[in-house]
Amino acid sequence: MSDLVVLFNRLTPRLEGVLAHALSGRVHRLLSLNRLAETDIRGSKVVFALCVGEYGLDSDIVKLLLHLRKHPDCMDNCVAVMLIDGTVELYTKHLAQMFTLAANSAGCFFPGKPLVEATGSLANLTIMSKRLNMSLEDTYLYKARELVDRLLDFSAPSYENPKMLLLHASEKRTSNTLDISSEICARIGQKYTIKEISLRNGQVHDCRGCSYKTCSHFGTTNECFYGGSIVEEVFPALIEANVLMLLCPNYNDSVSANIMAFINRLTSLLIKNTFFDTLLYSVVVSGYSGSDIVAQQVAGAMCLNKTFMLPPRFVLMQTANDPGTAMRAQGITERIDNMANRMLSFAK
Repeated sequence: MSDLVVLFNRLTPRLEGVLAHALSGRVHRLLSLNRLAETDIRGSKVVFALCVGEYGLDSDIVKLLLHLRKHPDCMDNCVAVMLIDGTVELYTKHLAQMFTLAANSAGCFFPGKPLVEATGSLANLTIMSKRLNMSLEDTYLYKARELVDRLLDFSAPSYENPKMLLLHASEKRTSNTLDISSEICARIGQKYTIKEISLRNGQVHDCRGCSYKTCSHFGTTNECFYGGSIVEEVFPALIEANVLMLLCPNYNDSVSANIMAFINRLTSLLIKNTFFDTLLYSVVVSGYSGSDIVAQQVAGAMCLNKTFMLPPRFVLMQTANDPGTAMRAQGITERIDNMANRMLSFAK
């Protein structure tokens, strides 16, 4: 069996050409989604090469999602990237976020920025093509090849005395999310050095959309025009961290305003830094429902966009409303133990 598996639903001429360029000289095996249920791909490096039609979903894509969700260990020890080719301007990112959570929950590791997407017009590649001084078509080919090269070169990290930044904006007295994270930290504390920062402590400004020139100017010194606790406290701690844990209670099917401000403000930090070597974990608690929506948002913003690695089963999701109910939920102790053990596996 080849170490590199390319999963596809259908090969259009454009996607076939992109794959031919990206995989040239690489030993690989093409595998139709129709054969996935009968094939064991665990331990492989995987390229999800998906063609997205006019309406976003087709029967093969739905079957893939169902397979990933019904078989929670079917991608154990896999590392994967995604090449999503659209026929219209919509649905590529939406499907990428859904597949990221589903595959990750089935045991898949995603390196930072594991997605190359192309809308029908390739207009989403306009800025990148200007930076590379290439046509839209050549930019697509270049990014696809780079994606496969990064996948093949990737190996999971291991840290000596890892440092973790625990970031939240919750009230200690009432937070179910903090209750869960405290139990996780108690289990990993002998191997991890943990720094906790609350975004409630100090004024947090959201990104106001500075020009690229202004953002770049401040980014070269790991700063941001709007300053505040994010620049003074969070950015230095994040640069030093091997692991970031984001605590994300569900606010109207989204992360909280302060967590969103942190994510948006990361743009300036990425001018000078990348986080390809930093693991991302998260705890998501919903009072009613929707934890999966928030988890997809976190994975999309931080891994697909901001370059953080997504280790297998990166998120613990729990429904809990009244204070203290999360830690009384059925099976919560076992799930906390499992998450802590997964985190400890990256510590020497």
